[in-house]
Amino acid sequence: MRYSFQDFIKEYPTDEACLDKIMEMKYGPSPMCPGCGAETKFHRMTKRRGYSCQLCGHHVYPCVGTPFEKSRTSLQKWFFAMFLFTASKNGVSAKELERQLKVTYKTAWRIASELRKLMANADDHGPLSGHIEIDETYIGGKKPKIKGFTGRGAKGKTIVFGMLERDGSVRAGPVPNASRKILAPIIMKNVQRGSVVSSDEWGAYTTADGKYSSLPNPAKTMPV
Repeated sequence: MRYSFQDFIKEYPTDEACLDKIMEMKYGPSPMCPGCGAETKFHRMTKRRGYSCQLCGHHVYPCVGTPFEKSRTSLQKWFFAMFLFTASKNGVSAKELERQLKVTYKTAWRIASELRKLMANADDHGPLSGHIEIDETYIGGKKPKIKGFTGRGAKGKTIVFGMLERDGSVRAGPVPNASRKILAPIIMKNVQRGSVVSSDEWGAYTTADGKYSSLPNPAKTMPV
Protein backbone atom coordinates (compact mmCIF):
# COMPACT_ATOMS: atom_id res chain seq x y z
CA MET A 1 0.00 0.00 0.00
CA ARG A 2 1.40 3.37 -1.01
CA TYR A 3 2.36 5.82 1.73
CA SER A 4 0.07 8.79 1.07
CA PHE A 5 0.04 12.46 2.05
CA GLN A 6 -2.68 11.65 4.58
CA ASP A 7 -0.42 8.98 6.11
CA PHE A 8 2.39 11.54 6.32
CA ILE A 9 0.24 14.14 8.10
CA LYS A 10 -1.04 11.52 10.53
CA GLU A 11 2.47 10.31 11.39
CA TYR A 12 4.17 13.73 11.47
CA PRO A 13 1.52 16.30 12.46
CA THR A 14 3.96 18.57 14.33
CA ASP A 15 7.64 19.51 14.63
CA GLU A 16 7.68 17.62 17.93
CA ALA A 17 6.64 14.38 16.22
CA CYS A 18 9.44 14.85 13.68
CA LEU A 19 11.98 15.52 16.44
CA ASP A 20 10.85 12.39 18.30
CA LYS A 21 11.46 10.38 15.12
CA ILE A 22 14.98 11.80 14.71
CA MET A 23 15.68 10.98 18.36
CA GLU A 24 14.45 7.41 17.88
CA MET A 25 16.47 6.91 14.70
CA LYS A 26 19.65 8.29 16.25
CA TYR A 27 19.50 6.77 19.73
CA GLY A 28 17.19 3.78 19.30
CA PRO A 29 14.03 2.74 21.17
CA SER A 30 15.93 2.16 24.45
CA PRO A 31 18.50 4.98 24.54
CA MET A 32 21.63 4.98 26.67
CA CYS A 33 22.49 8.32 28.26
CA PRO A 34 25.93 9.60 27.16
CA GLY A 35 26.15 11.39 30.51
CA CYS A 36 25.44 8.68 33.11
CA GLY A 37 25.67 5.62 30.86
CA ALA A 38 22.31 4.25 32.00
CA GLU A 39 19.41 3.06 29.87
CA THR A 40 16.86 5.75 30.56
CA LYS A 41 14.04 7.91 29.30
CA PHE A 42 14.59 11.35 27.82
CA HIS A 43 12.16 14.23 28.14
CA ARG A 44 11.81 16.75 25.33
CA MET A 45 13.02 20.26 26.15
CA THR A 46 10.47 23.02 25.59
CA LYS A 47 12.50 25.70 23.79
CA ARG A 48 15.25 23.68 22.13
CA ARG A 49 15.49 20.74 19.75
CA GLY A 50 16.84 18.59 22.53
CA TYR A 51 16.08 16.11 25.28
CA SER A 52 17.06 15.78 28.92
CA CYS A 53 17.94 12.52 30.70
CA GLN A 54 15.44 11.89 33.50
CA LEU A 55 18.20 10.42 35.69
CA CYS A 56 21.10 12.89 35.43
CA GLY A 57 19.69 15.78 33.40
CA HIS A 58 22.25 15.37 30.60
CA HIS A 59 21.14 17.09 27.38
CA VAL A 60 21.25 15.47 23.95
CA TYR A 61 20.53 17.20 20.65
CA PRO A 62 19.59 14.63 17.97
CA CYS A 63 19.71 17.16 15.12
CA VAL A 64 23.46 17.66 15.60
CA GLY A 65 25.30 16.19 12.63
CA THR A 66 22.20 16.31 10.41
CA PRO A 67 21.07 18.85 7.78
CA PHE A 68 18.59 20.16 10.39
CA GLU A 69 21.28 21.19 12.89
CA LYS A 70 21.59 24.88 12.00
CA SER A 71 18.34 25.24 10.10
CA ARG A 72 15.53 27.41 11.42
CA THR A 73 13.10 25.84 8.98
CA SER A 74 10.33 23.76 10.51
CA LEU A 75 11.25 20.08 10.88
CA GLN A 76 7.85 19.18 9.46
CA LYS A 77 8.73 21.10 6.28
CA TRP A 78 12.02 19.20 6.05
CA PHE A 79 10.15 15.93 6.49
CA PHE A 80 7.55 16.95 3.92
CA ALA A 81 10.36 17.74 1.47
CA MET A 82 11.73 14.23 2.05
CA PHE A 83 8.26 12.83 1.45
CA LEU A 84 8.04 14.72 -1.86
CA PHE A 85 11.47 13.45 -2.93
CA THR A 86 10.58 9.82 -2.20
CA ALA A 87 7.08 10.10 -3.72
CA SER A 88 8.26 11.67 -6.99
CA LYS A 89 9.58 9.56 -9.85
CA ASN A 90 11.27 12.48 -11.60
CA GLY A 91 12.74 14.37 -8.67
CA VAL A 92 11.67 17.67 -7.14
CA SER A 93 12.98 21.09 -8.17
CA ALA A 94 13.79 23.88 -5.74
CA LYS A 95 11.01 25.92 -7.36
CA GLU A 96 8.50 23.16 -6.61
CA LEU A 97 9.70 22.97 -3.00
CA GLU A 98 9.33 26.75 -2.72
CA ARG A 99 5.69 26.41 -3.77
CA GLN A 100 4.84 23.33 -1.73
CA LEU A 101 6.63 24.33 1.50
CA LYS A 102 5.82 28.06 1.26
CA VAL A 103 9.43 29.06 1.92
CA THR A 104 11.84 31.36 0.09
CA TYR A 105 13.60 30.08 -2.99
CA LYS A 106 16.94 30.27 -1.13
CA THR A 107 15.60 28.01 1.62
CA ALA A 108 14.05 25.61 -0.88
CA TRP A 109 17.32 25.40 -2.82
CA ARG A 110 19.28 24.58 0.34
CA ILE A 111 16.81 21.88 1.37
CA ALA A 112 16.93 20.31 -2.09
CA SER A 113 20.74 20.45 -2.10
CA GLU A 114 21.06 18.80 1.32
CA LEU A 115 18.57 16.06 0.47
CA ARG A 116 20.36 15.28 -2.79
CA LYS A 117 23.60 14.91 -0.82
CA LEU A 118 21.90 12.45 1.52
CA MET A 119 20.53 10.48 -1.41
CA ALA A 120 23.98 10.38 -3.03
CA ASN A 121 25.48 9.05 0.20
CA ALA A 122 22.74 6.43 0.38
CA ASP A 123 23.88 5.16 -3.02
CA ASP A 124 27.33 4.39 -1.58
CA HIS A 125 27.33 0.59 -1.39
CA GLY A 126 30.40 0.22 0.82
CA PRO A 127 29.82 -1.61 4.14
CA LEU A 128 28.66 0.26 7.22
CA SER A 129 31.09 0.11 10.12
CA GLY A 130 31.59 1.22 13.71
CA HIS A 131 28.41 1.27 15.79
CA ILE A 132 25.32 0.35 13.75
CA GLU A 133 21.73 0.60 15.01
CA ILE A 134 19.16 -1.57 13.25
CA ASP A 135 15.39 -1.61 13.48
CA GLU A 136 12.26 -1.90 11.40
CA THR A 137 9.14 0.25 11.35
CA TYR A 138 5.62 -0.14 9.96
CA ILE A 139 4.01 2.68 7.99
CA GLY A 140 0.78 3.28 6.12
CA GLY A 141 -2.29 1.10 6.07
CA LYS A 142 -5.28 1.11 8.39
CA LYS A 143 -5.29 -0.11 11.94
CA PRO A 144 -6.83 -3.59 12.15
CA LYS A 145 -10.12 -3.98 13.99
CA ILE A 146 -9.01 -7.26 15.57
CA LYS A 147 -7.62 -6.61 19.05
CA GLY A 148 -3.99 -7.56 19.47
CA PHE A 149 -2.84 -7.02 15.89
CA THR A 150 -0.56 -4.01 16.17
CA GLY A 151 3.14 -3.43 15.52
CA ARG A 152 4.73 -6.47 13.90
CA GLY A 153 1.38 -8.23 13.67
CA ALA A 154 -0.46 -5.38 11.98
CA LYS A 155 -2.05 -5.91 8.59
CA GLY A 156 -1.83 -3.71 5.52
CA LYS A 157 1.33 -1.86 6.47
CA THR A 158 4.62 -1.40 4.62
CA ILE A 159 7.65 -2.71 6.52
CA VAL A 160 10.73 -0.50 6.27
CA PHE A 161 14.03 -1.87 7.60
CA GLY A 162 16.79 0.59 8.43
CA MET A 163 20.44 0.61 9.51
CA LEU A 164 21.98 3.73 11.04
CA GLU A 165 25.74 4.17 11.24
CA ARG A 166 26.31 6.49 14.21
CA ASP A 167 27.60 9.83 12.91
CA GLY A 168 27.52 8.31 9.42
CA SER A 169 25.28 6.83 6.75
CA VAL A 170 21.71 5.59 6.89
CA ARG A 171 20.34 2.77 4.75
CA ALA A 172 16.67 1.92 4.67
CA GLY A 173 14.17 0.32 2.39
CA PRO A 174 11.00 -1.78 2.25
CA VAL A 175 11.17 -5.50 3.02
CA PRO A 176 8.49 -8.18 2.47
CA ASN A 177 8.57 -9.25 6.13
CA ALA A 178 10.65 -8.94 9.30
CA SER A 179 11.84 -12.53 9.50
CA ARG A 180 15.42 -13.62 10.17
CA LYS A 181 15.50 -15.16 6.68
CA ILE A 182 14.94 -11.71 5.13
CA LEU A 183 16.81 -9.42 7.55
CA ALA A 184 19.96 -11.42 8.38
CA PRO A 185 21.30 -11.46 4.77
CA ILE A 186 20.72 -7.70 4.49
CA ILE A 187 22.70 -7.10 7.68
CA MET A 188 25.50 -9.45 6.63
CA LYS A 189 25.78 -7.76 3.23
CA ASN A 190 25.80 -4.20 4.52
CA VAL A 191 27.65 -4.31 7.85
CA GLN A 192 31.40 -4.76 8.14
CA ARG A 193 32.51 -7.73 10.19
CA GLY A 194 33.41 -6.81 13.77
CA SER A 195 31.13 -3.77 13.94
CA VAL A 196 28.96 -3.17 17.01
CA VAL A 197 25.31 -3.78 16.11
CA SER A 198 22.55 -2.57 18.44
CA SER A 199 18.98 -3.82 18.13
CA ASP A 200 15.98 -4.77 20.20
CA GLU A 201 15.35 -8.41 21.14
CA TRP A 202 13.19 -9.27 18.13
CA GLY A 203 13.84 -12.91 17.21
CA ALA A 204 15.01 -12.02 13.69
CA TYR A 205 18.10 -10.41 15.23
CA THR A 206 19.16 -13.48 17.19
CA THR A 207 21.36 -16.42 16.27
CA ALA A 208 20.92 -20.11 16.87
CA ASP A 209 22.54 -19.89 20.32
CA GLY A 210 20.03 -17.22 21.38
CA LYS A 211 22.52 -14.36 21.62
CA TYR A 212 21.48 -10.90 20.53
CA SER A 213 23.21 -8.66 18.04
CA SER A 214 23.15 -5.89 20.67
CA LEU A 215 25.97 -7.66 22.55
CA PRO A 216 29.39 -5.96 22.38
CA ASN A 217 30.88 -8.21 19.66
CA PRO A 218 28.36 -8.94 16.88
CA ALA A 219 31.07 -10.84 14.98
CA LYS A 220 30.33 -13.63 17.46
CA THR A 221 26.57 -13.27 17.34
CA MET A 222 26.03 -12.66 13.64
CA PRO A 223 28.38 -13.46 10.73
CA VAL A 224 28.61 -9.85 9.54
